[in-house]
Amino acid sequence: MTEVIIVSDGLLERKIDVQAGQRTDLVLLVYPGVSCEVKMDVRLLGEGAEANLYGVYVCGGSEKVRISVEMHHDVHHCNSRQLFKGIAGGTSKVDFYGKIIVAQDAQKTEAYQENHNLLLSDEAKVDTKPQLEIYADDVKCSHGATIGSLNEEEQFYMRSRGITLEDAKVLQMISFIAPVLENIQDESERELVSTRFEDAIRKLSK
Repeated sequence: MTEVIIVSDGLLERKIDVQAGQRTDLVLLVYPGVSCEVKMDVRLLGEGAEANLYGVYVCGGSEKVRISVEMHHDVHHCNSRQLFKGIAGGTSKVDFYGKIIVAQDAQKTEAYQENHNLLLSDEAKVDTKPQLEIYADDVKCSHGATIGSLNEEEQFYMRSRGITLEDAKVLQMISFIAPVLENIQDESERELVSTRFEDAIRKLSK
C-alpha cells in the first residue's frame, strides 16, 4: 500500500532501507501555506528491491519549500522511480535537489527521476537540480526537469468551448498534478486529496 505523507511546516527527514524483494511506494503532499524542508534518503539494499517516490507541492504565497532526495542503488537488479510536480505562485521559492547514486556492483539498475514545475507569477522562483552519479555500466537511468507556465493555446481552445479563463487554468493545473495523485492507491483517500488540491488551486487562480 502506498504511504501518503502530508508535510507540515518545518523539517521532515526520512531514511528508508529497502531489502531484497521489498517495494516502497511513497507520496509526499505539500499544501499551500506550508514552508518546509524535506530530506529523503532511500537505499536499495537487496536484489529485487524497488522504491517509487512521488510528490506534489502547491505554493501560492510566500512559502519556502526545499525537497532533497537521494536514491542509493547499492546492489544489482533494483528499480526506482521519482516523479515530483509543483506549482509556484506569489513570491514562493522552491528548491528541488534529486540525486541517483548507482554503485559499481549495482548492474541491471533501472532508475528514473522527473521534476516538473509550473510558475504562476514572475516573482515565484523554482530551482531544480536532478543529478546522476553512476559507477556501473549496465544500467538504465535518466533524469529530467522542466519549469514552465500555463499553456495559452490550451486555454484558448477551452475558452472556445465555453469554459471560462479561470476554469481553464484550474483544469490545466489539476491535470498537471494528476499523474502524481494517481499513485494514491486508496480510492477514498485519493478523492479526498484531489478535492483538497482542487479547492486550493481554485483559490490561487482567482
